[in-house]
Amino acid sequence: MYVVMGATGHTGQTIVRHLLRAGVPVRALGRNAQRLAPLAAAGAEVRAGDQADAEFLADAFRGAEAAYTLLPYEISAPGYHAAQDRQGEAIARAVQDSRLRHCIALSSLGADLEQGTGPILSMRRQEQRLSAIDRLDLLVLRAGAFMENFYGALGMIRACGWFGDAFAADAPLPMIAARDIAETAAWALLARGWRGVEVRELLGERDLSHAQAAAILGQRLGLPDLEYRQLEPGEAVDGLIGAGFAPDLAAAYVELAHSINAGLIRSLQGRNATNTTPTRFEDFAEALAQAYRAM
Repeated sequence: MYVVMGATGHTGQTIVRHLLRAGVPVRALGRNAQRLAPLAAAGAEVRAGDQADAEFLADAFRGAEAAYTLLPYEISAPGYHAAQDRQGEAIARAVQDSRLRHCIALSSLGADLEQGTGPILSMRRQEQRLSAIDRLDLLVLRAGAFMENFYGALGMIRACGWFGDAFAADAPLPMIAARDIAETAAWALLARGWRGVEVRELLGERDLSHAQAAAILGQRLGLPDLEYRQLEPGEAVDGLIGAGFAPDLAAAYVELAHSINAGLIRSLQGRNATNTTPTRFEDFAEALAQAYRAM
């Protein structure tokens, strides 16, 4: 049995379907039974429950060969870090109580830093919790920025003809498609080839700046002059709140952007064949263009 948290999310759903195609039993966890129903129809055992409930998680982990874990969150819920810590502590307690032997934890570049990384700080704390569990073989996947984040820019592009964020226009960062993270995680779950605590970075196909991403996206949208603009911190926070972010998460996100602009968040392992993944932003932008045309 293989357990997948966040089974209806960007990475979890792809992992579940990959494992099912491999012919292994899968227990898919999520918060919404209705959204889990398609995975049940595909052959997964599904369980809906509170991801901060250690007993629910321990029961789900018990007897599993391996589990994929992450810290889910609602962008509109206040108290981001407190909620993340509750979930992280529940996951760690469940891993220990269930005697799970192999665990994958989704994390982020920048989790090596002690401050200034906004939402990534909760992932750092979770890495530390899981790393402290005796006899647990832990694989930490530190991923770059999700390409899926650009879905949030489509409304601004439609309304304004440009889009903006707190990131410097020319600051390069590794951008990765969630499906590439999922494929890596699924193969790792099946192989279980790590021992002790291992950290693997996932850096996407190449580093891109927001200006470069805007040029590629503009071509796909039929907007060759599409412009990306760096927003002032207050503007960025207000924009995120207007998009549904809780104020504390919006402020944390802008803090993260400042650290990226300053070059503080970077790969520690260097780009190589193992941590470079196949999906190009040019190809991902086709899906963004379809979503844009459907608006």
